[in-house]
Amino acid sequence: MSKVLTIRASTLRATVVGLFWVALASLTLAQPTEVTERQHGRLNRVRVNRVELHYLERGQGIPVVFVHGGLDDYRMWEAQIDPFAQNYRVIAYSRRYNYPNNNPYIRPDHSAIIEAADLAALIKRLKLGRVHVVGHSYGAFTALFLAVRHPELVRTLVLAEPPVLRWAQDKSEGTALFDEFMDNLWKPAGDAFRRGKKEQALRLTLNYFAGEGVFDQAPEVQRKYWLENLREWQALTTSRDAFPPLSREDVKRIKVPALMLSGGRTLNILKFIDSELQPLLSNAERVIIPNASHEMWSEEPEASRRAVLAFLSKH
Repeated sequence: MSKVLTIRASTLRATVVGLFWVALASLTLAQPTEVTERQHGRLNRVRVNRVELHYLERGQGIPVVFVHGGLDDYRMWEAQIDPFAQNYRVIAYSRRYNYPNNNPYIRPDHSAIIEAADLAALIKRLKLGRVHVVGHSYGAFTALFLAVRHPELVRTLVLAEPPVLRWAQDKSEGTALFDEFMDNLWKPAGDAFRRGKKEQALRLTLNYFAGEGVFDQAPEVQRKYWLENLREWQALTTSRDAFPPLSREDVKRIKVPALMLSGGRTLNILKFIDSELQPLLSNAERVIIPNASHEMWSEEPEASRRAVLAFLSKH
């Protein structure tokens, strides 16, 4: 039976209004690669499905695989690697079009289905067996497809607001939210990329989520971080279908324990999707972090970590 838990965060951090998958990550999470490597060890690389994937690995025990959201990469999990590695074998990887991967060909049909196939291949290549999967945003969407298509690889799921946006079209209130998002952000950003206006697409994206001037006001290290992950945003916004259909019946067949992480101040469309997802997961619990937006992992890293560690300890 699903249940809802509410965490009271110990402190109210300065939050960014950039929601959805846009990683308005804190500077701690957006440090240059050499800092992450110095603290956590050498960055590894494997080749699967004709693409390279870079990843960090630390710790021993049951594997926990972290899957980041859009405009982000493995560095998103900087603050989480050491705490989780105390009890688990931690794998934090960058999805195929994210830094520092060099996969020049962008598939016209890129989607979470492709990402899930990459994730399955990574798990098999590293011989991880059944893993705990912690996914944020588009990474959570990827985790859902992994659980549906490769259930033998999944021990538990942690889903932080997966954008299963097609479900919003099934109800009138969701359709209005979906259309507003597509018309005011997704289509204009994709058009800008097709015209070769990559920085314009990024500015449009950040303006939509966080207000005018965010890119120019951000520190250089943060602007560099976004630009290093811009190819993934291009791949998604120019894809034939970045939000492929995910059957509710398939999700109902997911039986592994699941934890839903939700921000109390997230976008309405993501609240709508979470309300649709929760009843489908028969073996799930939900944690709402009141002071967080969609970016709960950067805004409330300690509260997010406590919730996930408490969940994993039971499974």
